[in-house]
Amino acid sequence: MSPSPNTSVPMRPASVVNEEIRDLWRRSGGLLSPEDEREYQRLLVEWAAAAGTSVRPAVGNEAG
Repeated sequence: MSPSPNTSVPMRPASVVNEEIRDLWRRSGGLLSPEDEREYQRLLVEWAAAAGTSVRPAVGNEAG
């Protein structure tokens, strides 16, 4: 099953999600832990929905 934004929560603007993504990368020093990677993937899907685009899941990231 592919991740999708929770429809019961109002969609945040892409710029807000983008700032969260940037902050995650700053905090991690450019090297994401497995937990950070999951958060990044979730944020990326949320950003794509807010921006009206689609994203391709990372290769080898079938497990959820």
